[in-house]
Amino acid sequence: MRALIVDDSRFVRTVLRDLLEERGIECVEAADGQAGLDSVHEGEPFDLALVDWNMPVMDGFELLQHLRAEGRREMKVMMVTTEAETDFITRALDAGADEYLMKPFDGEALADKLAMLGLAEV
Repeated sequence: MRALIVDDSRFVRTVLRDLLEERGIECVEAADGQAGLDSVHEGEPFDLALVDWNMPVMDGFELLQHLRAEGRREMKVMMVTTEAETDFITRALDAGADEYLMKPFDGEALADKLAMLGLAEV
């Protein structure tokens, strides 16, 4: 299984990478939405993308819209963000996000979201 971690915070990327690699998930990191989209176009497919909302160059919502417009429905997309207002959650889910994880989070919260996506056995 491969995961794409897209967040402008190196700290958050490292935390997510550590938690996912403990589960045997191969990870690729990107610091903004455009770099994340480039990673999607360049290599092997990703099974999961964990995407921050607020980033420079291209934000996470725009990245989500691009992925879904390209027909990449097989890739699960989890928004991982500080945006906790209902409007943000609704917009993300309506645009095709599969799950929504609020920062700050811990390993248990991430594991719960992975289970909701059917990825718990990883």
